[in-house]
Amino acid sequence: MKHLKQNIAIVYLLCASLVMAQQTPAPKQTKPIAIMGATAHIGNGEIIENSVLIFKAGKLTTVAEASVVKIDISNMEVINAAGKHVYPGFIIPNSTLGLVEIDAVRASDDDAEIGHLNPHIRSLIAYNAESKIIETIRPNGVLLGQITPRGGRISGTSSIVQFDAWNWEDAAIKVDDGVHVNWPNSFARGRWWKGEAPGLKPNENYTKQVQEVTHFIKQSQAYLNGDKPIKHLPFEAVRGLFDGSKKLYVHVNDAKAITDAVNFKNEYGIKNMVVVGGEQALQVASLLKHNNVPVLIRRVHSLPKHTDDAYDQPFKLAKVLTDAGLLVALENSGDMERMHARNLPFLAGTTVAYGLSKEQALQLITLNAAKILGIDQTYGSLEVGKSATLFISEGDALDMRTNMLERAFVDGRDISLESHQTNLWKRYSNKYKNQ
Repeated sequence: MKHLKQNIAIVYLLCASLVMAQQTPAPKQTKPIAIMGATAHIGNGEIIENSVLIFKAGKLTTVAEASVVKIDISNMEVINAAGKHVYPGFIIPNSTLGLVEIDAVRASDDDAEIGHLNPHIRSLIAYNAESKIIETIRPNGVLLGQITPRGGRISGTSSIVQFDAWNWEDAAIKVDDGVHVNWPNSFARGRWWKGEAPGLKPNENYTKQVQEVTHFIKQSQAYLNGDKPIKHLPFEAVRGLFDGSKKLYVHVNDAKAITDAVNFKNEYGIKNMVVVGGEQALQVASLLKHNNVPVLIRRVHSLPKHTDDAYDQPFKLAKVLTDAGLLVALENSGDMERMHARNLPFLAGTTVAYGLSKEQALQLITLNAAKILGIDQTYGSLEVGKSATLFISEGDALDMRTNMLERAFVDGRDISLESHQTNLWKRYSNKYKNQ
């Protein structure tokens, strides 16, 4: 009886582990694959209505109009996608996917580190490739992301991953791409719990908080330009900002602070800077364009932040910044950002209703994002020589009514689109069909 109970317990645990297990990453591509007849959305603004896409060993070898190429399909898998659409995999920048699993469980929360100036903290080594949340975003076409730390004045260093991997080593496609700084706000809201008046008022500590960043950068430059008897990890971590191998991602929203951040970049010789958030970027658009500073726009589905903002300011910001000549992409940080990451294509779809064309909106989460993150030589568009990271949708992937994926590939690997959510949907659909 004792052994029977033990065996039952073991079987129960095995079954539970199978139910909770993450989808097994797909094996490498073994034979060429051809997708025939689909409308191909290239990601650079172009469309091929009746396309043929062929990829081999994870790389695109043919992207063309079907009527102008002759191919031998005898030794390849052929996918008939007539009437369907093919897109490059969507990219989500500035995300904490894989760093937090359950907000209320502290042991599963690893998106921030103790301390205030932490450029040497690397988000990549905390990334959990088997997060249950990650498998829920792939069915909407989100296949790549920038895993970004939070907290402090200098949060740490991000990396870029693909979302079908055994571990962070397998997932990484660009390691330590940039350092993230939370720039001080030039205005602060009154804190009611301290008896302060509500509403915005000048931040009295703004200058002091900015000096905190500038002092650190001055110290790091002195260290990097001098003798280094002892390695200083925080200073070493910002070396790439001065030689161009890393980007400085400045999380900043108000116009004055954006201006100060750009001046900071120029004064200290930082090669590449990206504004993250940029709610008032339009007010300083000419400055950003002159200094070649792109913008990652915070969640489109947001309310205006200031009383004098237009009611539709968050919805049309991508349009007006694009018209101003800036390189723009979308990010989704904020409340419940990880579970909302699957809505990234619908954020882009909203910008269509506010002036962008569908192909321009697509660029916000494909090629533009790839350019900003520095991975556009390999990802972000359907072009010969680039990675076969793409998907087939029954309809318009920017519309939640027609974003229905049939197949998805990461580096040519045919990945699973199942998740615990799709399993539950099928389970209860069958339940009510049989009643």
